[in-house]
Amino acid sequence: MLYAGIFKSLVSQWWSDPNYGHGFFVPLLSCYILWHEREHWTTLEIKPSNFGFAVMLGAVGLLLLGALGAELFISRFSLLVLLGGITLFLAGWKVLGAVAFPLSYLIWMIPIPVIIFNQITFPLQLVASRMATAWLELVHVPVLRDGNVLVLSNYSLEVAEACSGIRSLMTLIALAVAYGYFFEPRRWVRYVLALLVIPIAIVTNALRVLGAGILAHDYGPATAEGFLHGFSGWLIFVSALVLMFLCHRILLRIRKSKKEGGHA
Repeated sequence: MLYAGIFKSLVSQWWSDPNYGHGFFVPLLSCYILWHEREHWTTLEIKPSNFGFAVMLGAVGLLLLGALGAELFISRFSLLVLLGGITLFLAGWKVLGAVAFPLSYLIWMIPIPVIIFNQITFPLQLVASRMATAWLELVHVPVLRDGNVLVLSNYSLEVAEACSGIRSLMTLIALAVAYGYFFEPRRWVRYVLALLVIPIAIVTNALRVLGAGILAHDYGPATAEGFLHGFSGWLIFVSALVLMFLCHRILLRIRKSKKEGGHA
């Protein structure tokens, strides 16, 4: 009942804001990870800790602080603190440690503060526009860049927020973290995969802008909008996923070659 408003606002933002549509899948993935690891954490000794009650009170304090300060992120983050406190209070430190990853993974369902979001988005827009401009010039498409707007001979192409890469970046990082947890036992490789997603998202979205510029120049402005524009977003996202998988394969080959070199 205490967090009913928080859940409602979260679901509403997941539904209305394309940048956080992946939020629907994060709790499902977290629950699946809990179920997948059930043989581990269900066999641990239960030792309730009263410190968990203090953590729960702290979570409620964060909820009130977020409500008074009109800061949604703090209020929503307090839910994760509360879940951790409940686990600690009812089951103890060992169980909390065993379920720490699925609990902390829920952070990806919480939209980041708007002030931070804006600080990330605009530089990404500029990077995507600069890369697309350079590539358009390479393929002999005349273009003039004005900030994040690419001026073609017959069309002005704005690298909007959706084309900055932030939308695919948020989703790709959440997927990369889950993918690394399931398919890669080495922690350093998990971290590398999560970090590689950043340049992958930037490059693939710059390619999307490049494609839109070429289509607008060769076949008219209408081809850069509508269905093709939306479809290219899905195509680029799938391409980014494939690149992430390829990066993992390369890291696996590096590991294999090192082992073979050591045996030799």
